[in-house]
Amino acid sequence: MKLLENKVVLITGGSKGIGKGIALTCAKHGADIAFTYLSSEEKAMAVKDEIAALGVNVKAYKSDASKFDQATDLIDDVVKTFSKIDAIVNNAGITKDGLLMRMSEENWDDVININLKSVFNMTKASQRTLLKQRFGSIINISSIVGIQGNAGQSNYAASKAGIIGFSKSIAQELGSRNIRTNVIAPGFIETEMTVNLDPDVKDNWIKEIPLKRAGQTDDVSNTVVFLASDLSTYINGQTISVCGGMTR
Repeated sequence: MKLLENKVVLITGGSKGIGKGIALTCAKHGADIAFTYLSSEEKAMAVKDEIAALGVNVKAYKSDASKFDQATDLIDDVVKTFSKIDAIVNNAGITKDGLLMRMSEENWDDVININLKSVFNMTKASQRTLLKQRFGSIINISSIVGIQGNAGQSNYAASKAGIIGFSKSIAQELGSRNIRTNVIAPGFIETEMTVNLDPDVKDNWIKEIPLKRAGQTDDVSNTVVFLASDLSTYINGQTISVCGGMTR
């Protein structure tokens, strides 16, 4: 059963990791896909070809969601190309970890701008389109670190906690127009970024997870499909932790 047939899904940071998984899973469920990337055009084109092979329409955009003008241009082009936007997945994000005493202002600003300001930019830029449509699902990717914090990640935790507060507010502002805003807070998910972790560090993470395993990108992307689909039309302003029970 294809849950996203005839829907258009826009994903920021869709060329690798969780974003790539979201794009592919949504495509498998029948959605046409627009996704953004920042650096590796080669990787992005490979993902585009992989999605196209699933028989859906797809377009890749080199676009920086932390820049408001680029977010606006992106939304305009997606609407022009696909005629509508059913779901927006704000996934773009970075980490620049370090204890506060050693954290530079630049590292703070970069993480806040890319992780949090990008969510504001994309939501603000798409608001007119979504209000005109009178439908839409905004899905913001946070983290369990935004719920419970983590030493050495104060900038990342602040950005991800900000996403949750922002989303709850937008859910109240736009809900009356049939526009839903929800958050997914992943825990320890295996991606290209975690492959190179020290095995002892990885084992210590897994020991803290009640399910005793790391999450997979499918665990996150399947939740995105649910929130983007008509199965979740009465879910708004919520944070769903996809973490194997780490938050309690």
